[in-house]
Amino acid sequence: MKHLLPGKPGTEPLAEALRACRPHFVWAAVFSAFVNLLYLTPTLYMLQVYDRVVPTGGLMTLVLVTVVAVFALAALAALDWLRGRLMLRAGLRLDRMLSGKVLGRVVDLQARLPNTQALREFDHVRGAISGQGMLALFDAPWTPIYLLCCFLLHPAIGLLTLVGAGVLFGLAWLNERDTRPRLKQAMQSQNSAYAAQEAVAGQAEVVRALGMRQSSIARQLEQRGRATAAQADAQLAGGRYSGAIKFLRLVLQSAALGLAAWLAVNNEISVGAIIASSVLLSRAVAPIEMLVGVWPGLVQGVTSWNTLTELFASTAAVERERTRLPDPAGRLQVEAVTVRFPDTEQPQLRGVSFSLTPGQTLGVVGPSGSGKTTLARVIAGALTPQAGAVRLDGAEYKAREGDELARWIGYLPQVPSLFAGSIKENISRFSTAAGVDQETADRTAVAAAVAAGAHEMILRLPQGYDTVLGPFGQGLSAGQAQRVALARALYNDPVLLVLDEPNSHLDQEGEAALMQAIVGAAARGAAVVVIAHRAGVLARVDRLLMMQDGAIRLEGPRDAVLEKMRATSGRPGAPTAAPEPGQAPQRVASTTRRAR
Repeated sequence: MKHLLPGKPGTEPLAEALRACRPHFVWAAVFSAFVNLLYLTPTLYMLQVYDRVVPTGGLMTLVLVTVVAVFALAALAALDWLRGRLMLRAGLRLDRMLSGKVLGRVVDLQARLPNTQALREFDHVRGAISGQGMLALFDAPWTPIYLLCCFLLHPAIGLLTLVGAGVLFGLAWLNERDTRPRLKQAMQSQNSAYAAQEAVAGQAEVVRALGMRQSSIARQLEQRGRATAAQADAQLAGGRYSGAIKFLRLVLQSAALGLAAWLAVNNEISVGAIIASSVLLSRAVAPIEMLVGVWPGLVQGVTSWNTLTELFASTAAVERERTRLPDPAGRLQVEAVTVRFPDTEQPQLRGVSFSLTPGQTLGVVGPSGSGKTTLARVIAGALTPQAGAVRLDGAEYKAREGDELARWIGYLPQVPSLFAGSIKENISRFSTAAGVDQETADRTAVAAAVAAGAHEMILRLPQGYDTVLGPFGQGLSAGQAQRVALARALYNDPVLLVLDEPNSHLDQEGEAALMQAIVGAAARGAAVVVIAHRAGVLARVDRLLMMQDGAIRLEGPRDAVLEKMRATSGRPGAPTAAPEPGQAPQRVASTTRRAR
């Protein structure tokens, strides 16, 4: 177990969980020792029956020996059950200690594994620990004990067992060498197939509406076929060795009987040793055969454990100790932020820098693909930039724990992204599950809905705030979902509000409520960032920032930027040349005074 203890920074929870299971492993190993010693009971019983009871006709001896044997076999069964239960408990303890942390690592830092795959990897580890694989590993070290007993019966029987065990070990090694790359390829193909199926299932409506049903099924079947073929290849390779090992074991058992009979005829061993030799040889090689059978599960468990180790090492900052900082006022600083998504040639953001003070509102405009939504995700803390920093009251975002940071930020994404549950639970961000009392969550959720101008709209729903939504917020129109998501963003009066296309689905009433919510948030001192295509929502912003090709083209007071844009292009919002990397954007001075 020691070599499986991860030592990289960030993997401490894995090491701690594994150490917590150490007593289970130790006691399972102790019980395995007794179990394997008690497996000698049938051998000793046969020796006593054939060598003492049959020649002497001692029925009382037979009764006593039988009682002892039954007691020993009962103890064997009890200890075998206990060690299996111990390993099951070890798996359950791992689940209690790690399942939440695995989900947290995936959610907090945009890890490469999706939630379902990360938990599937963890389930592989738990299955390997609580299954027969670990018990086979505990039994394997006892093969030399049975081998010694075979030598005690007769050197020839011991030599036969030694040679047979050596051949079986060789086959087991060949099986491991041959199947490991196949199993790895099969697991990768299977994970890819599952991910593709989940992606299509999440967009089933679009698939049906666009007539992509047959094509999506064909692509999924193709990926599933590759995964199934890889898995079958691994199983067939392992099956060849399993069959060879089973054949060799049966041959060895029969050879042990024949050799023992020949030795008994020559009066070199007793008649009872004939059966005993076959039983001992069978017990000596049984762990090897069992290991070959459970080897795919063990390999998958070790591979999954290594994957989790990499996941925890790459997200080491999630659970590090942090100094408790004062409550922020809402002063935002974006410093030379650069974002480049994997497998893309051009960065989505290039050295973006600006600042915003409490109570200020900033509108962000630009053509599609200019990086507006990526910037919103960075400011909201949903995306970590590769370079640069985002600060709230001077402290980098990573200086606060994820949920603590999110407490001060309200975020309305382009897609409202509501979850299965009641409207009240969605607005309160399901805070009762994290320990917030129901009365506080209810009161704060209603206050947020009032601030968003959504209170009356929610009350008109069949169950009001208790209306239950389906997955992805099913049950509301797009405009209703956007208004509920705005209330969620305003929950708990955040000091920084980030709204990405907040009026894309709103009617006139909803847009009026949105404008009032923006003005109200700024009036209480929140910094507000609004990403917009439609100009109506920009009427009340203090400053305007124009983006193009991932960089800031213009930035300054709203009216001054609009005037500059008109002078440059003849129409507001028209694209202009983006600054070269390293070139500062144009900072536009105010030319007019606008009444607020």
